[in-house]
Amino acid sequence: MTVTHLLFDCDNTLVLSEEIAFDECTRLVNEVLAKYGVAKTFTPAELLAGYVGMNFRGILVALRTQYQFTISDEELDKYVAQEVERVIARLEKEAIPCVGSMEVLAKLFLDKKYGLAVVSSSALPRVQASIKRTTQSQYFPTDHVFSAATSLPQPSCKPDPAIYIHACQVVGKQPSECVAVEDSKSGTLSAVRAGIPVLGYVGSYPVEKQQEMEKVLKEAGCKLVMAHWKDFEKCLEQY
Repeated sequence: MTVTHLLFDCDNTLVLSEEIAFDECTRLVNEVLAKYGVAKTFTPAELLAGYVGMNFRGILVALRTQYQFTISDEELDKYVAQEVERVIARLEKEAIPCVGSMEVLAKLFLDKKYGLAVVSSSALPRVQASIKRTTQSQYFPTDHVFSAATSLPQPSCKPDPAIYIHACQVVGKQPSECVAVEDSKSGTLSAVRAGIPVLGYVGSYPVEKQQEMEKVLKEAGCKLVMAHWKDFEKCLEQY
């Protein structure tokens, strides 16, 4: 089936936001763990390595299971909202596009060959702040920016395929008519489980880690993996 729609992850795929977000996220995670009597503290690098591609709710749920502490749904919701507020404040000042992404989006927008959407695990206000700060919002219809944390009746997180299934339904495309662009294992698994072909991107990782992440993404189901946005068009031709 012909590809007609492109579904882009946001964090560290279109916008270099993960380092900013995880710095703020780590501060709050450590506050939560201390409150619930968990001695473990994380550095941003440790949290990023262990939970990249997951939203804050997903991280807290994973930590709750791992460290066996009890947190009420009300408290969970409170911390999720607090994390969004903190991260957005930083992103509005500091977020920048992934190298080469602006040129690709501009060309895709002008060519009008493909429909464009953003499909993220992060809360919708955070995604909107990132693409607005970088001016990428001009390339995406407002109703084609999707969040696993916000856009679904029941909040979710990649690798759950729910957000990709929802995005396909809203844009009116079959999964086989789309290509997802992802930088993480959890994001790749989310798209693959929804039946969507995936193009991996490792350009936001340190150079010394890109080969390792390419292997991870291919094992998760990426057909191809690119290290630079300049290779996007050539890679897309193979889908």
